[in-house]
Amino acid sequence: MSLQSVMTRIIFSLPSGIIQAMAGKKTEVDGKTLDPRIALMASQAAKGPKMSSLSPAQAREGMKAAFGMIDNKRRAGVTVKELTVPAADGTPLEARLYTPPGATGNEPLIVYFHQGGCVIGGAWTCDNWCSILSDEAKAVVLNVDYRHAPEAKFPASVDDTLAAYDWARANAKSLGADGKRIAVGGDSAGGYLSAVICQAAKKAGKPQPTLQLLIYPCTDWTAEGGTMVTMADAYPLTKDMMEWFAGHYLNDESEKSDWRVSPALLPEHEGLAPALIYTAGFDPLTSQGAAYAELLRKNGVDVTYRCYDTLSHSFTAFSTVVPAAKTALNQIAAEVKAKLDAAA
Repeated sequence: MSLQSVMTRIIFSLPSGIIQAMAGKKTEVDGKTLDPRIALMASQAAKGPKMSSLSPAQAREGMKAAFGMIDNKRRAGVTVKELTVPAADGTPLEARLYTPPGATGNEPLIVYFHQGGCVIGGAWTCDNWCSILSDEAKAVVLNVDYRHAPEAKFPASVDDTLAAYDWARANAKSLGADGKRIAVGGDSAGGYLSAVICQAAKKAGKPQPTLQLLIYPCTDWTAEGGTMVTMADAYPLTKDMMEWFAGHYLNDESEKSDWRVSPALLPEHEGLAPALIYTAGFDPLTSQGAAYAELLRKNGVDVTYRCYDTLSHSFTAFSTVVPAAKTALNQIAAEVKAKLDAAA
């Protein structure tokens, strides 16, 4: 752990009142108050360049440096193995396999995909969270990276995650899981890709995952109202950043209406996997996450939806420095476990 990381943790361990004073005036929108520790992150980030002004390479380095200061502690006891998974074109994709303590081979498998707008991030982005999920949900977690834009534009990320999920289903037992309960999940772009996997399985007449875990997912890239307006300048995701991601990920604007980009735009949603959908109060994507939950529910899908009002986008990476994020992740993992246990 670097000295800068140690200092960050010391600062964030101070009482909330002191941290809020360091952050400045409380951030309040629509009757919600942003967690003071995230507010402090936002105030510090505001001193640097906007991510939407950076190149993908610069944004990737900046994200990795930021995450390195706040998100580098795996859950003790979880075994982590590096491996590769074949992409749609056969290219090996980096992946990490997390096995909980005392595993017997009868655990469920969760295939997980990271955040980053299909442009930035990697398996490291959700490393800590995947270890928590494995430990708390008593599940084997396969954290798969996928090709990123602009080097590999749409539909490369979709094709890779579909291929990775199919490979995981076929190899679940060799990965140490029971081979019967196979869930899919992700945060932000990973949540969007997980929703697409469920829709694609339905279209292809394949079995649905046991569960779909969607954490602050992007489900409609055409969305313009709601929190896309009220939280347009939220931290760490803004409306401008969403356009930056789209500009690098998509080949042209018309693809925003493709169901593989915006699964919420499909006319039918019956018969999809049970869904656990979670959003954050301070996030441009909150409205579409809530709307997708309601859309699935109206079409007979078993849905649990929660919004963590004081948290922001990317809270899956904040658990080591934001107590409210840690509480949220423990609750999410517990609800994942309950759903998977019920499916045994």
